[in-house]
Amino acid sequence: MLDKRRTLLLDGPVGNLETVITPPTGEARGLALVAHPHPLYGGTLDNKVAQTLATSLAQLGFVAVRMNFRGVGASAGHFDEGRGEAEDWLAVHTQMRQRYAQGPLILAGFSFGAYVMSVVAQRLACQQLVLVGPAVRAFPMPEVAPTTLVIHGELDTTIPLKDVLEWATPQDLSLVVVPGADHFFHRRLHHIKHWVTRVCHVPSRS
Repeated sequence: MLDKRRTLLLDGPVGNLETVITPPTGEARGLALVAHPHPLYGGTLDNKVAQTLATSLAQLGFVAVRMNFRGVGASAGHFDEGRGEAEDWLAVHTQMRQRYAQGPLILAGFSFGAYVMSVVAQRLACQQLVLVGPAVRAFPMPEVAPTTLVIHGELDTTIPLKDVLEWATPQDLSLVVVPGADHFFHRRLHHIKHWVTRVCHVPSRS
C-alpha cells in the first residue's frame, strides 16, 4: 500500500524531476500521469485542477502521478516550450512502470499541461486522454484520439471556448462545456471530477 502522498525525485533527461504520487483507493489497477498548467505563469503540481484530476483518478484505482515541470520546485532545468517537458514525462512513465503500476494508462493535463499530454499521447498507448482547458492557440496542439475527454469552461477568457471548438470540430471530438466555469474552474471543480469518474475507469477483475 502506498503512502497517502509520496514525493520522489526521479531521473530526467536534464536532472531531477520532482513528482508527487497520490495512491489509489484500494488495489492499484492502473497508472495516471497528470500535468499542471504553464510553469511561467505560476503553474505547479499543486494546482487545484491538477489535484482534482489526480484525486479523482486515484479514487478510480489509478496510481496518480503529478510532476513539476522543468524549473519548478525541485525539478531541474528550464522551460522548453513543451518539447523537453514531454520527454520528461516519458522518463517518468518508464520509472513509474518499474516502481508501481502495470495495467491501463491515463494521460491527463490542464492548459499547457493538456498540450504536453497530447504530445505524450503520440508516443504512449493510453486507455484515455483527458484534456482540461487545452491551450489550443498558444501551442500547436496535435490531433488526438476520438475518445479523448475534452473539458472546457464556458466563460474561459484565457483560452476562449470558440478557439477550442475550432480545434475540436474538424476532428469530430466531443466537448464537455461547463456552464459558468472560468479557466481555473473556480467553484466548478466538481464537474471535472464528475466527468473523469464517468469516463475513466478500469473494468472489474473477475
